[in-house]
Amino acid sequence: MVLANASEARRSPEDILYQESLRTKWRLGFDRVIGWLLPLLFIVAILPIADLVYYVGSRALPTLTFQVLTSTSLTQTDALGVPIVSTAEIMVFATLLAVAFGIFGGVATAEYLSERMAGWVRMTANLLVGLPSVTLGYFGYFTFVLYFGWGLSYIAAVVTLAFFMTPYIFRTADLAFTSVPRPIREAAFGSGATGPQYIVRVATPIAFPQVLNGIFLAMAIGVGETAPIVLTTTLSTILPTSIYSPVSFLTALIWENFAQPKGSPLIDLAFQAAFLLIITVIALNIVVRLISYNFQKRIQGLYQ
Repeated sequence: MVLANASEARRSPEDILYQESLRTKWRLGFDRVIGWLLPLLFIVAILPIADLVYYVGSRALPTLTFQVLTSTSLTQTDALGVPIVSTAEIMVFATLLAVAFGIFGGVATAEYLSERMAGWVRMTANLLVGLPSVTLGYFGYFTFVLYFGWGLSYIAAVVTLAFFMTPYIFRTADLAFTSVPRPIREAAFGSGATGPQYIVRVATPIAFPQVLNGIFLAMAIGVGETAPIVLTTTLSTILPTSIYSPVSFLTALIWENFAQPKGSPLIDLAFQAAFLLIITVIALNIVVRLISYNFQKRIQGLYQ
């Protein structure tokens, strides 16, 4: 009896809680299961992506040469030089427009607009994000191609793609500037900072990593879109010479060539373009993670 009492006295409160509480046992068991289940779920989620990359790469790499990537010959129809350069140009200008409108809108809703007006703007942005891309493509076609009279052109494709990308950047910018800790905001204004000074010197460094994530997310989504491009421009074998010229885009190239008869070299071209887009999206995600991590590490402790 004395030994039993001594053993009971040596038991820690954690041991008593673990042995006497079924709820605690269930929670600890659940934690152990989740520790094994989450990596398994990650593998299940990544396998289809890896299989897609392998399948597309196995079809693209055997015929993907340096000449195919760089040739801009007018007589060569199995080259990607023109579509690659045109895609890069469209993405650069569409991103610049989307960043300008998206960040301006995010700052406005976070700092200047009333709660009611900001709520309406956020709701509109959420509706635009939920719209199918083909709907926005038809908006670009009827608005810029027909109503403005731009025709199937470079400028119509750029502006339509910018409209498509803007809500993604706006949502992240709005959330980033709204998430700046209130004591920091009050300290800045209490120190005599004006609104623009607070946004540029205080809020922007804190919000920058999150805004950058939104920009790269919009670019990754935009570079893989087809409808806003095929409905606002036509494929061209030369680089655009004016803003009203037709222009090539990698997704449009896939759309046009994938339905070719079996054995056609144009199908190989479609797989090559698809492989380049996959690599581009993966690279964008890796770059934004590295930049955001490094920037957060630099400002860690300054505002937290």
